[in-house]
Amino acid sequence: MKKLDTKLMHPRDQITMIIDKIYRSGLTTTSGGNISIIDDNGDVWVTPSAIDKGTLRPTDMICVRKDGTIEGRHKPSSEYPFHIAIYKSRPEIKAVIHAHPPALVSFSIVRQIPNTNVLPQAKNVCGPIGYAPYAIPGSDELGEVIADEFKKGVNAVIMENHGTVVGGSDLNDAYQRFETMEFCARTLINGNTIGKPNYLTDAQIDEFEDQIPRLLPEMTEVKYCSEERAIREQIKNIVLRACDQGLMISSYGTVSVRWKDNDFLITPTNVARWDIQLEDIVQIKDGKREPGKIPSRSTWLHQEIYKRFPHVNSIILTQTPYLMAYSVTGEKIDVRTIPESWIFLQDIPNMPFGAHFAGEEVILNTLSENTPAVIINNDSVLVTGDKLLGTFDKLEVAEFSAKSLTMGASLGKLIPINDEQVEDLRKKFLG
Repeated sequence: MKKLDTKLMHPRDQITMIIDKIYRSGLTTTSGGNISIIDDNGDVWVTPSAIDKGTLRPTDMICVRKDGTIEGRHKPSSEYPFHIAIYKSRPEIKAVIHAHPPALVSFSIVRQIPNTNVLPQAKNVCGPIGYAPYAIPGSDELGEVIADEFKKGVNAVIMENHGTVVGGSDLNDAYQRFETMEFCARTLINGNTIGKPNYLTDAQIDEFEDQIPRLLPEMTEVKYCSEERAIREQIKNIVLRACDQGLMISSYGTVSVRWKDNDFLITPTNVARWDIQLEDIVQIKDGKREPGKIPSRSTWLHQEIYKRFPHVNSIILTQTPYLMAYSVTGEKIDVRTIPESWIFLQDIPNMPFGAHFAGEEVILNTLSENTPAVIINNDSVLVTGDKLLGTFDKLEVAEFSAKSLTMGASLGKLIPINDEQVEDLRKKFLG
């Protein structure tokens, strides 16, 4: 499948693609939310009013011409006036998404703004977040209060007792901001269920950004043998599967697979995970990168793991909704509460933020055949394994366990199996 060049897609096709992703991800309802794009002519393309978000087609989109003329077979969204107000207040914004994703609605109801310093990429993707006081949906007043917030230079706004609205330089940019902001809000809510979230300083977030391996030397010659191409297909399929299952979001997630010896293939930086293609994946050979591509920030760590652990042939580093609750609080996830989880993962230790940066040894000194996964505080979960599918299975088991534990925390004290029962599991399943 050829990579989508959304800049060449008609606005109505872009909107159809993104509203479908939002709806199928459970971030809006059949009747809720709206999306628009303003084109180079100043015409605004917008979703229709009262049409099922699960069945929208390009022909359903409405065009509001620059002169105010409305074209299309439906009525435009009743809230399109505030889209127009945003475009007038911020000409550099070319796309707007408004919806009622559950976690962000929770923040709007308690009248708070999520602190994006809880995750490094959240602050950089979302930027500062504004807050719009309540106004009647579809009213001119709502357009005014939202536009006033955007005039302050923010690209995301919490709407009091309503939802959220984000803008972007294009629709992909807006969607990534929307998705990342909701993930951040969900992480904070889950974190508060099991403990108290911790936050990063601006200096720590800047240090995270500095991990992009821009200076990794480039190869002079690249070979794409059949085995190498097969690995690209594996990585692409797992990344897309992770996105479909909510185990990876567009702004974060890394997968790598050993190719031969200590050479491997790894996902890139700054490519939307849901649209990753074979040509995006980066070959790392003899410490050099495939020309013209920037691999994941965590490339150094993946390289060192392959060098030091011959049994590891695949690595996934990602953010998942419930494991991140343990990441941002620093609470230890006790997989001894579920026998199958302990068999797959044994204990999952927490690592300090920055443990995955180049030159740091703590993760490398912790991983082993009996410790295949670690949680990196305020960042991610890292899972290692042999075959990529098996590594992905471990990730799924860890996330399902984290979900059960987080939900169970609201019911009462979590009671793990005892040491004797753990030893019985060790003898039967681990020899």
